[in-house]
Amino acid sequence: MNGKIILLVEDSPDDVLLTLRALKKNNILNEVVVVNDGALALDYLFGTGEYADRDARVMPQLVLLDLQVPKVEGLEGLRRLRKDSRTKLLPVVVLTSSDEEQDIVSSYQLGANSYIRKPVDFAQFTEAVQQLGLYWLVLNQGPPYGGRY
Repeated sequence: MNGKIILLVEDSPDDVLLTLRALKKNNILNEVVVVNDGALALDYLFGTGEYADRDARVMPQLVLLDLQVPKVEGLEGLRRLRKDSRTKLLPVVVLTSSDEEQDIVSSYQLGANSYIRKPVDFAQFTEAVQQLGLYWLVLNQGPPYGGRY
């Protein structure tokens, strides 16, 4: 699984630690790039702003996207990703505490590949991360070149 980058878009330091801990506990040793707002996520993906010197041709294998993030909220960020040919096919898993039906529907309408509600219990969360990692980082065959066509 090494060499496959995970972009974690999460503004809660506790949820970042929880996610990183769950990944490590499941031996998911991929590089994890953490950004705490939607604007930084877009900068990272498109190689702009703070990430202007990053090679934007190298896309993450997976984006874990919280919906409630500052600057550019998750659904708007997802909308922008799906409108750009460079990120149109990039696997995006919404990983959020929201169980609002409208958030679920909107996420899928905007092209989310999966919607996972964060379990409150660490054991449940660890199990969810294990399944997520197994599928998206091992079994899933992602688009070539990070979805660029």
